[in-house]
Amino acid sequence: MFACALGRGGISADKREGDGATPLGSMRILSGYFRGDQFAGGRRTRLAMAPIGPDLGWCEVPDDRNYNRPVKIPYGASHERMRRDDRLYDACLVLDWNIAPRRRGRGSAIFFHLARPDFTPTQGCVAVTARTMARLLPLLSDRTVMRVVR
Repeated sequence: MFACALGRGGISADKREGDGATPLGSMRILSGYFRGDQFAGGRRTRLAMAPIGPDLGWCEVPDDRNYNRPVKIPYGASHERMRRDDRLYDACLVLDWNIAPRRRGRGSAIFFHLARPDFTPTQGCVAVTARTMARLLPLLSDRTVMRVVR
């Protein structure tokens, strides 16, 4: 067992874009991103992992054709920058929430990533310490399912 941070909006069975809630349910871990200059453990996993470059973003605009998809920045629509100064995405795994099928406004960028030192809430993701992430990564694959329960 390990501590984790969840969304500032709690856990929701009716996840909506911008509500800050972590979706209730089961989500497969699809793949991930890592910063090789900050988190060496990103290479020790069976997951498909890609390095986070300075031009990697994630679109969060429900009406955009790339909603809830990675984009190259600069990008015209609102997006999240994946190479963060706070290092929360130094190891960032993509959960299959609202990926396929993708529904407009049902939430984007639901990740499993690194937590802030004081475990303050996320914007709807699940977050753990870098040490916990490094311990888990070798055990994870694209068949791993994360269950968020109340």
